Amino acid sequence: MTYPKRLALAVLSAATLMTILDGSIVTVALPEIQHELGFTPAGSSWIVNAYLIAFGGLLLLGGRLGDLVGRRRIFLAGNGVFTAASLFAGVATTSGQLIAARFLQGVGSAFASAVALGILVTLFTERRERTFAIGVFGFTGAAGAALGQVLGGILTDGLGWHWIFFINVPIGLVTILAALRSLPADRGTGRLANVDVLGAVLGTAGLMLGIYTVVEVEKYGWTAGRTLGLGAVSLILLAAFVARQATVGEPLLPLRIFRSRSVSSANLVQMLTLSAMFAFQVLVALYMQRVLGYGALETGLAMLPAAVAIGGVSLFVSARLNARFGERTVLLVGLLVGLAGMLWLTRLPVHASYVTDLLPVMVLIAGFGLVMPALTALGMSGAAADDAGLASGLFNTTQQIGMALGVAVLSTLAASRTGALLAAGASDAEALTSGYRLAFAVAAGLLATALLVTAAVLRPAAREPVSEVEAAGTVLPAH
Repeated sequence: MTYPKRLALAVLSAATLMTILDGSIVTVALPEIQHELGFTPAGSSWIVNAYLIAFGGLLLLGGRLGDLVGRRRIFLAGNGVFTAASLFAGVATTSGQLIAARFLQGVGSAFASAVALGILVTLFTERRERTFAIGVFGFTGAAGAALGQVLGGILTDGLGWHWIFFINVPIGLVTILAALRSLPADRGTGRLANVDVLGAVLGTAGLMLGIYTVVEVEKYGWTAGRTLGLGAVSLILLAAFVARQATVGEPLLPLRIFRSRSVSSANLVQMLTLSAMFAFQVLVALYMQRVLGYGALETGLAMLPAAVAIGGVSLFVSARLNARFGERTVLLVGLLVGLAGMLWLTRLPVHASYVTDLLPVMVLIAGFGLVMPALTALGMSGAAADDAGLASGLFNTTQQIGMALGVAVLSTLAASRTGALLAAGASDAEALTSGYRLAFAVAAGLLATALLVTAAVLRPAAREPVSEVEAAGTVLPAH
């Protein structure tokens, strides 16, 4: 691999890692931010939700704009917005300022992340190089959330919560400068004048409203009139968006992309997997703090073995296994190992020993280091060259939807079980632990479903119709 390509890979991975870290780095800093800026307990959730809604709602639009006007331009613009918003968040002195900054961070992250994967698969066309590049890129996705909690604890305890945002500024500036030197310029298809504005409004509004509804479920409940009403409006908007895409001449989301079985099924498997994986990141941290009494730094350090295991496997092992056995086989193995880790969590005791009750999970969770690179390759393999940005945006969108659904559903289940046990006279620790065990059992069910879908539906891309990328001579990863 040439130096310019290595630099480009480093730029894409660094930008992606930065945006993924930002999604989880705030979780351990929430108590300190809440205290200093005067957030209410319910209001503090918007430090996370504002980012998540903007990020998940704009990924499809960002990916398609990259195909139309050039992925490099959208990548640079997204990183510029994210870097500026990080500075704004770090100097925020009121809750409103911080929420606004977090929303802008989500906007920048959406545009940068939406096209990063599309740039990667069009830049690395040789099979061995692409396998390695996707392995590195998968590392950023698999380890980013866990690393975010570690860094969040260290920075919050050592320097203060402001630095979880300030740290993005120099990284963002270096990334932008390196991107100007290393990423190839592209003009896109040049059809921006014909972009489907109505479709963009319908799709973005439907996604944002849907994610907003999901993240508010823990507060209002699934059967509340507010939840059902907003959910219905979101579904109507998304249905109108799909109908629009089927008839308009220049669709924002060409429905042809779903003809690829590898694209469709990989995105479904990712939603199921990320629902379980992100819930693991959040709920295990809460268990450590609320039941075991860990502080922010202790929680971050306790999660470090998971970050090292996931990162080491995805960076040094997954590419070789994918090249030798194929992504589908590696994905099945990774899901099995991850399922074993989630089942282990269903037996967590009230008085846990880190070495015997939690450390084995941190090792088994390395299975996700096999899952994400394989899913990345599978999710992009069926997309034509002109749709690489779209496929990248779609893949990232299903990732965010999976994370939002996982946290909302499993947190609600855990809270309901905890509330019922507290009402029955159980102690706080017993009620909380039982609630978390239920959530982990459901997460195990999600991983089992992902395993079944992978075994039953995913098939090697060679058995699918030849795509435009392959027709142009690009070698795609076999799976």
